[in-house]
Amino acid sequence: MHARDWFLVFVAVFLPPVAVWFKKGFFSKELLVNVLLLCLGFFPGLVHALWVISKNPYSEPLASDDAGYGSIA
Repeated sequence: MHARDWFLVFVAVFLPPVAVWFKKGFFSKELLVNVLLLCLGFFPGLVHALWVISKNPYSEPLASDDAGYGSIA
């Protein structure tokens, strides 16, 4: 896991919907499901947030060849 995902795990321990919001966005069904699960209890919301974080790992964007690194111009 990337350091950003570990940070989201830390956030999820205290506020599970915030971690899902950072991972999937504000207008996502995952956030709605997480809020509903949090209303049922803290543990179901936490488990769902950890599941969302683990199923959607952070992937760094690949640098393209024409990015200008190492060029003189």
